[in-house]
Amino acid sequence: MTAALPTLPVLHSEWIKIRSLRGTFGALIAVFVATVGIQVLTAAAIGQAEAGSMGEDPLLAAFYGLNFGQIAAIVFGANAFSAEFHNGALRTSFTAVPHRTRFYLSKISMVGGLALVMGQVTGFVTFVAGQSFMGPYALELGDPGAVRAIVGSGIYLTVVALLSAGLTALLRSGVAVTSLLIPFFLIVSFVVGEAVGGFGQYMPDRAGQMVMRVEPHGDLGPWSGLGVMALWAAVAVVAGWIAVRRRDA
Repeated sequence: MTAALPTLPVLHSEWIKIRSLRGTFGALIAVFVATVGIQVLTAAAIGQAEAGSMGEDPLLAAFYGLNFGQIAAIVFGANAFSAEFHNGALRTSFTAVPHRTRFYLSKISMVGGLALVMGQVTGFVTFVAGQSFMGPYALELGDPGAVRAIVGSGIYLTVVALLSAGLTALLRSGVAVTSLLIPFFLIVSFVVGEAVGGFGQYMPDRAGQMVMRVEPHGDLGPWSGLGVMALWAAVAVVAGWIAVRRRDA
């Protein structure tokens, strides 16, 4: 098992790949820009209108922009892997790193690591910048759940990127994965959730967002909800690993 673990040279090569692909690196930056930008614009426009103007849960509302930033996280995870399935890039990668598990773990680790760093920065700036426009309704870092929500929002974005990356490795198509996940996160999850009752809380996005709520919503708590979301991502990552190991390049 130790032989399959990522090494610094392989991790560095994966970093170079991501940095050199404009679409992939741009999607990573867009996580920050979309989340913070929309949060600030929305808070500046309606944040001081009345209590609850941005949502019934003030803590969750402090991360409203995450609804848009998660789209960029999906695209980042998908693009990071889909580039391997064009113009024989995967064969070249396997030639450089013959151990497929090491290759896969290195790529997943780099995607997750970059998403985690960007997610944590995004979560903090989103909260602080957004609340600066909320006037008398602003939350502070010392308020109950605030630090947990900031840290959790960064983890949430990381898990979104890993879920997308794992599915892309499985399906070998970034277009297919983004076409599947973006409507699922924005529309299907809520429609299905309303239709099937309590099961909806176990949808990946709805479960993960529990960490950004002041009070538990349903059967899941903040961290158990995020754990359910992580299980969805883990299944996708494992399925992607099996696909990479068994399929021809």
